Amino acid sequence: MLVDFHGATNLYDREAAEPVFRDAAEAAGTTVLDVIFHDFGQRAGFTGVAVLAESHISIHTWPETGYAAIDIFMCGDCDPTIAVEHLRGYFRPEREEIAQLVRGVPNAISVSV
Repeated sequence: MLVDFHGATNLYDREAAEPVFRDAAEAAGTTVLDVIFHDFGQRAGFTGVAVLAESHISIHTWPETGYAAIDIFMCGDCDPTIAVEHLRGYFRPEREEIAQLVRGVPNAISVSV
């Protein structure tokens, strides 16, 4: 899933976001191997990834524009929509765009806005 949050909050503090990512991944039914985040300092946002046995969840934030780009890549019996719900609750976007791509299946794409 490609998730764009516009008008989002909580885009500065990577330390607060790290456990949210872990919780979102676990709630979706994944096995979290590691969570790695980097803060760009001076309220310039952060980037991070939850490395999963089933793939990953990554984020890049632009607090100056209220924007967060999140990629959720999962396989198996995991449910990425549950991860989106958790992240939505934390970042509280005013507007979102979500595209769900089905990988490994020719010509399969589902897009929702």
